[in-house]
Amino acid sequence: PKFAMVTSILDREIKPLEFANWVKPKGGYFISFNTMPGAAKRTLALCKEAGLTMTFVQDNQSLSSRGVLRGLQFQKHHPQGKLVRAMAGIVYDVAVDLRTGSDTFGKWHGVILSAEKQNQFYIPEGFAHGFAVLSDTAIFAYKCTDFYHPEDEGGLMWNDPAIGIDWNQIAAESGLTQQLEFQLSDKDTKHPAFNPQGNYFDLNGRWIGQ
Repeated sequence: PKFAMVTSILDREIKPLEFANWVKPKGGYFISFNTMPGAAKRTLALCKEAGLTMTFVQDNQSLSSRGVLRGLQFQKHHPQGKLVRAMAGIVYDVAVDLRTGSDTFGKWHGVILSAEKQNQFYIPEGFAHGFAVLSDTAIFAYKCTDFYHPEDEGGLMWNDPAIGIDWNQIAAESGLTQQLEFQLSDKDTKHPAFNPQGNYFDLNGRWIGQ
């Protein structure tokens, strides 16, 4: 089941960031993230308003074609908060709450990220994450609060009916006229189903599962 973005439960945790009117007739420029005191005041104010005070230690970037779907993924003992955006193209980005005891445990929220808007989306520790590419190609970038540990990876089935993400309906709502043929890595086809009685993370995003 999907939960609304503006809720008292998660409004302070899953963060949409907007950079308005950054494209000019001759091109565009903006600072997507900066921690230098006194610099990029608009960006820093936006991050502070959204409660983004964490430290990022790693930047990742991927290039994918239309229909590529990555996820739903998380790290267990090294959970990552992620600030994500589309540097080129359009993607649909999804977060699933896996924090045991949360009122939105097992629910999801998604947002369309585009290079044209340069909007961003913050996903805190304790959530599974995935995205699908809606444009011909997309360059997807994310800043992470912990390093990548391949031996620590976990995941959920991307099309688990218990979670209920309708990826093609989302694509249709974004303006696509035909269904996507989703392409997943071998790893992402083998993730288990969500267990509503299972333990994943505590409310602070720390791993408590097996």
